[in-house]
Amino acid sequence: MKLIMAIVQDQDSNKLSHALIEHQFRATKLASTGGFLKAGNTTFMIGIEDERLEEALHIVKQNCQSRDQVVPPLSPLGGNVDAYVPYPIEVPVGGATVFVLPVEQFHQF
Repeated sequence: MKLIMAIVQDQDSNKLSHALIEHQFRATKLASTGGFLKAGNTTFMIGIEDERLEEALHIVKQNCQSRDQVVPPLSPLGGNVDAYVPYPIEVPVGGATVFVLPVEQFHQF
């Protein structure tokens, strides 16, 4: 058995949730925040049998595509104005960061 932890952008959360339900995968959703853009994310925890791992990963990949987004300038950290960019920049966002962990035991009470 495996535990999939998939961190996805909030914009992709509902689409992924519906796809997981459609394919009869159970998941727990947790609200999270990304460190770089300080934007909302959703972390999905999905318990899965080894035989269905590739199917679940395929669903995550299909529903969480990377795209470019223009972000406002970030203020300089620690007063370092040398690294400050005063105009909006385009950065890649979305997609999914996925961890697959082995599960030694699973109990449901």
